[in-house]
This record gives sequence, structure tokens and C-alpha cells, in this order.
Amino acid sequence: MSRTTLPATAVALSLLAALAPSAGAAVRADRGTGGDRIPALTDSRGRVLTLRGWNVGDKAHSGDAALSSVTEKHFRDMRAKGFNTARLLVFWDDLEPRPGQYSHRYLRTVERVLDWAAAHDVKVILDAHQDVFGPAFDHRGIPAWATRTDGLPFTPHPEDWFSEYFEPAVQRAFTHLYEDEDLRRAQARMWRVLADRFEDHPAVLGYDLINEPMGELREGEDLATAARRIEREQITPMYNRIADAIRSVDRDSWIFVEPTPIVGEGVPTGLGRIDDPKVVYAPHFYNSAMEVGGDYDPAARWIENYEAAVTRYPEEYKVPVVVGEWGPLNNSLPNMNRFYREAMASLGRYGSGWTGWEWCYGGGYCAVDATGAFRANKELTAEPYAEAVAGRVRSAAYDPAAGVYRLEYEAAGRRGSRVTELALPSGDWKVTARGALVLRDRDRGRARVLAAPDARVTVTVTRASGARP
Repeated sequence: MSRTTLPATAVALSLLAALAPSAGAAVRADRGTGGDRIPALTDSRGRVLTLRGWNVGDKAHSGDAALSSVTEKHFRDMRAKGFNTARLLVFWDDLEPRPGQYSHRYLRTVERVLDWAAAHDVKVILDAHQDVFGPAFDHRGIPAWATRTDGLPFTPHPEDWFSEYFEPAVQRAFTHLYEDEDLRRAQARMWRVLADRFEDHPAVLGYDLINEPMGELREGEDLATAARRIEREQITPMYNRIADAIRSVDRDSWIFVEPTPIVGEGVPTGLGRIDDPKVVYAPHFYNSAMEVGGDYDPAARWIENYEAAVTRYPEEYKVPVVVGEWGPLNNSLPNMNRFYREAMASLGRYGSGWTGWEWCYGGGYCAVDATGAFRANKELTAEPYAEAVAGRVRSAAYDPAAGVYRLEYEAAGRRGSRVTELALPSGDWKVTARGALVLRDRDRGRARVLAAPDARVTVTVTRASGARP
């Protein structure tokens, strides 16, 4: 939920807890990425992509200092540990501080960060980030000049920031963003400016249109009912408007669309069809109990219930899934090792990848500490995987206990790409292939597999005895 080091609100916890399915709720047994139920993300050569990475951003600095805490080291270190993707936080209030006046300095700063990502072969999703709407409420995102509250009250909750989403002024601001024609045009223009500037940048994979959109509850609505109505009646039209604006300047990049954060409690989204050929469903994967510092409870079946709910939209609309944020606040609790192993297995069953929250050097949600070493249990996110498969994937799975990754695929035909690319985390890994040739890059964290057209290929990646990822 756009993490800070503060715990998520107890108000949101109480609202969401009532929505979670019971531990005995039925879960479909036919989930997974097999078959045609959920399509895969692909590149320009038709290869099947897997994204693994982290959010990168700087909420603390704005204006001339925007993104100053993000350095090339972020991307170099991520790539060295086997990650290939960053979800980069960009802020509308930095891009357009006054109506119609776009900051060329900010665009140059974003471009510099993208250049660092490209230099280390890290793909980037540009995320139009908002927290509690924006600076009118002492957060970041939508400019103050685009914030309309009709004079409704707002009470800050600095110890409980997520509860501020339920303040009347914040909820009304979302309604105006969705409904006021001039704000609709302004948001579309903002995205057209971003896409026009970066559509040819080699690092840019796509655009996440708005982080964790929220809205205004009506009298008598529970949170789940309100979320589905907002998604259906306000967020879906917004996404179609923005997609049209982006396509006026960029025909090729992927468009990432999010539901409200309520999906994290196993509530299926009310989003409708986005009329674009390159849409990615990008939900977030947070549990309210873990967000206030609690341990993972396997008996609650949260992961199973989330997976059952979150796969409905991509199965219906035939779009890939990339989870845009996930990761608990306290990673050192007794059940967190099990959580990471079960979460990684679940994410691999239905998704084309994920970006965790967040790549920073410190405590709280940070992936690594000040020395660059993984924090407790975060090392379990670093697995071997196929970044790009030149063919049809039949199966792909990693066994963390054995330290073995196995990929089976049918190579593309004569007109398709020949090259499958593997990403390897830190450590000593042996790569073998049946039906293809393995080429190890000078960079020990990469390997390529070359297959003849239509070959049946099995790739095995094995961790050396005694080595650790």
C-alpha cells in the first residue's frame, strides 16, 4: 500500500478483516499458468518474459532534489543479485507543479535514472505513484492544484497514514479526479507527456497508470461493494482514457492497470475491460494483519484465497499478471521463512512476475541492509528463472530445498527467436540443457540457451553443494 516504515492503519485493518474469506473457503484447484487461462507477458520477439525485481523511488525529495536518493548502485546491485525489473516511482506533482507547466528538469532526472537501468539491463515500469492522493494532504502524487475537496474535512493521522484514505476530503478528491472533465484531460495530458518523452527509451517496458487507486464510499456501502463500484464505474473509464492518450504517442509499451488495494484481502476486482491490446493486470499482494507487524498465519489460507480471487480478472479478460508490490513489514518473525517460500511458489503459478517493496538500504521494508546484504528471509526472493523463453513454456519451477530450477519448453519455429535467457542469483550455479546448447556469459549471473526450431528443451539449473543464493 505504497509502503512507509509506519504500520498500516488499524482502521483499514478492521474494515478489511471482515472481507477476508474464511479459512475453509473453497479454492479452485485448476490455477496456474498452464494452458491458455492467463496469457504470458512477451517481448517484441515473441519471447515469454518473467519479471523479477523491486520498486525504486524517492518519496522524501521533490522539486530540484527529486529522485536524489536513487543512484546507479540501485540498479547495479539489483542486477547482480539476479533481478531484472524496477518499478520506478514518478510523481505528477513533480512533473507538472503548475497547470500546463511541465518540469523539463524532472524529465531529465527521470531519464538519467532510466539510463542507469538500461546500462545494467534492468527493465523499468514507470509508476504514476500517489499516496493519500498527494501534497494537499502532505503526501505525494496528484498536484495540489488538481485536488478538489468541496471543503470537506481532513484530519491527519501521522501514526496511521492509510486511514487518511477514509477522510472525507481525500475521498471527494478522488471523485473529482474521476469525474471532472478538466482533471480528466489534465491527467491524460500528463501521461502523454511522459510517454512521448520515454517511449523509445531502451529501459522502458511500460506504464503503471496510477498506484493503488481509491475512491469515495457511499452511504450504506461496505468497503468491498464500494471498491467494485469504483473500479467498474470510475477506474475502468479512467484507464481507457489514459490508454488512448498514451497510444497517441506510443504504440508498443505495455500498460499496467491496478485494482483498488482491497484485492489484497481476496476480494475479486470490479474492473472492466481495458480496450487495448497490451494490458497487464498489476494487483498488489498485501495482508492487513502482516501490515501491522503480525506474523504469517498459514492456517488462515490467505495466499490460497488471494490467488483464487486475483486470477479471475486475467482469466476473464486474457491479460498477463505482474504483481506490482508485495512484502511484509517484519520479515524476521517465526513464520516468515515459510511465507516467502509459499508466496514465491504462488506468484510463479499465475504471474509473469513481480516487483517487491522496496529496493532500499536500511530497515523496515528494505530488501537489503546498509551493506547490501539481504535482510531476513529476503534472500528467498532470489531464485534462478528464465527471463525470456524463445518458445512455448510447458513448465517452470524452482525447488528451494533442493536448489534446482527446471524449465521445459518447446522452441519457437523457424521464424521465431532462438535465444532463451536465464537469470541466476549470486552463487555457484550449474546450467545444463537437453535438446539445446548452453552458453554462459562472462557475467556469471546470466546464461543463454540456443535451441533448434521446434526442439523440445529441458533446462536444469542446480545450485552447487554448500552454496547459498
